[in-house]
Amino acid sequence: MISRFFALLILIIFSPILMLTSLLILIEDGNPIFFKQQRVGINKKLFWIYKFRSMKKNTPNISKQSLQDPSSFYLKCGSFIRDFSIDELPNLVNILKGEMNFIGPRPALYNEYELIEMREQAGVNSIKPGLTGWAQVNGRDYLINQTKCRYDKEYLENKSLYFNLKIVLLSFWAVAKPIYMWFKRIFI
Repeated sequence: MISRFFALLILIIFSPILMLTSLLILIEDGNPIFFKQQRVGINKKLFWIYKFRSMKKNTPNISKQSLQDPSSFYLKCGSFIRDFSIDELPNLVNILKGEMNFIGPRPALYNEYELIEMREQAGVNSIKPGLTGWAQVNGRDYLINQTKCRYDKEYLENKSLYFNLKIVLLSFWAVAKPIYMWFKRIFI
């Protein structure tokens, strides 16, 4: 219940950013504003994850790393939305629905069979996926599956309030750093 309460509170606090982002996407590329994709949840149960659409409508439904030239598919505001993790804010709806937690392994795509199987063998599929996690703060999308799974298992084996707080602080830094660099580039 605490996660759901905080998810609702954050959605309310960030509602101006949510509305502005929705408007930018709508003006540039029309509906839909949100991107929904099947992901793997607790015990390998599939669910629909919600994100702001940062790529054009005709983008293939595969991971960004699998695209030949991902930048050619970005909306004009897409890189900004992604760099500042604004695209992830609709994941709060998944937390409200009880499909995700704030902290946990990022949910695998439904077709990332190797990662799903590795997580199954490591016992990681027994916990809810998260908005952010130990693997996220240690490399995000740049990690190979073996490394992601190793971090996910490390989180599973060491879950604690302290570890969760550490991940939250590192996640804030991961988002704050590009914001700082962006402001520095513009104003300094």
